[in-house]
Amino acid sequence: MTRRGKNTKSIWAAGALAAVLLALTGYAMLNGADDDTHNTGKSGSAPSAGGSTGPKPTYTVPGDWTEPLRWAALPKGARTDSHGSKVGFPHTVQGAEAMLVASNSVAVEGSTDSADEQLRIFYSYVASDARTKDNAEKIELAANASDKDLHQQMGVAPGSDLPAGAYLRTNAIGFKVIEQSGDEVSLWLLSRVTQKAGETAKESATYTRTLVGAQWEDGDWKLSPTVTSQAMQKTEGQAKPQMVAPGDAAFNKAGWTAIREAS
Repeated sequence: MTRRGKNTKSIWAAGALAAVLLALTGYAMLNGADDDTHNTGKSGSAPSAGGSTGPKPTYTVPGDWTEPLRWAALPKGARTDSHGSKVGFPHTVQGAEAMLVASNSVAVEGSTDSADEQLRIFYSYVASDARTKDNAEKIELAANASDKDLHQQMGVAPGSDLPAGAYLRTNAIGFKVIEQSGDEVSLWLLSRVTQKAGETAKESATYTRTLVGAQWEDGDWKLSPTVTSQAMQKTEGQAKPQMVAPGDAAFNKAGWTAIREAS
């Protein structure tokens, strides 16, 4: 496994999963992950997936609550692998959904940096045909670049520790299935990215969507660039589901399923 400076801490706003897809497919960020992430309008901003500094559409969570029509209690992985990731998901559509959610749930804080998380995703979840040394190096380079951007935003030198209490986290909050079969599942994944620059700083949040595909391989679900690319072709020219939080009436209109962790 390739490495980089010990104290770097960063992640792309579209999530480590989207960064991995960009490195593996070469165009996933443009066609699968979004170039129009939605900020909540709180102070501060998360770095954009593509590094753009232009204005972003603003999304404000409504004050009233509309119950999501669709909920999924996704199964947990049966075990933790040597990289610290939950693996061993059941051979079902919900098992594939659970793996894709797990692979996009990351936290950059403390001693964990962006390359730690992106390489963890790569070695734990990516299908074997894409798990090459060259691809690992691409992912590491992307992590180092985003790390530099994040440090600059937070006013600290690249390679140094982030301010106390600072973090950047990504959590999947919904999904919308595109295609499913016994051994392949593709879907839109809706995630919330939160960022805080320090103990007393206000938290900012961004909603993103990423098109992802999974395949069944050697007894577990794996992130598949091939299935992802096929889903991109299938959805080309179609409207993307609106990025809205659970509880917003538009969440149901967009066809999202909310995620409830299984006990």
